[in-house]
Amino acid sequence: TTFAIQFLYVGATQHGESGVYVTLDEEPNDIKKNMSKYGWDLKKLEEEKKLVFINVSPVRVAPSERGGLIQIGMKEFRLIKLLEAIKRGVEKVDAKRVVVDPITIFTLQYPNEVERIYAMRDLMRDLRKLGCTNLLISELRGTGWEREHQFEEYLAQGVILLRTSLKGNRLVRSFQVEKMRGLPIDNQPRPYEISGKGIEVYPSATVYK
Repeated sequence: TTFAIQFLYVGATQHGESGVYVTLDEEPNDIKKNMSKYGWDLKKLEEEKKLVFINVSPVRVAPSERGGLIQIGMKEFRLIKLLEAIKRGVEKVDAKRVVVDPITIFTLQYPNEVERIYAMRDLMRDLRKLGCTNLLISELRGTGWEREHQFEEYLAQGVILLRTSLKGNRLVRSFQVEKMRGLPIDNQPRPYEISGKGIEVYPSATVYK
């Protein structure tokens, strides 16, 4: 979530690119509060029409609650409704960046594996039609170097992995651009830390030394 918000914050404040944050889990107010520790005033960006939060959590404690731009209940939570909500958000702020966090919640709405793959394929295809840079957050089901790849990774144009591994007697965070179609990349895992400025990657360092 920190990486996703930083992607939108930097886009809005440094590159003039408005963003949409689609949350399928946390409440927008909780996210804003948690991210304020990095000095990111997300409420101000909302007021300036540079950022919009869309709460499409499929699980709501009160049907009448309005936690974001649009609310979607469990029965309606499918591909078409999700895309409608995202398109409204993009149009609202003329967004160039979109985050969906976590996409895992979306895939759980399709118990059948074939339906799940088709739904994810269609979601990614339709998101690309919006002309935005899209970042979909997914939880890894395996974190080892020999892990099995998830189907979302095969469908995506790019894959960035954030992992925590044990090195000796300490935990090391690593940031790895595993693929990015059409672009030259450094695919080696690089150490990163979460500081008062957010996520900081050390591109010249290695996690193995």
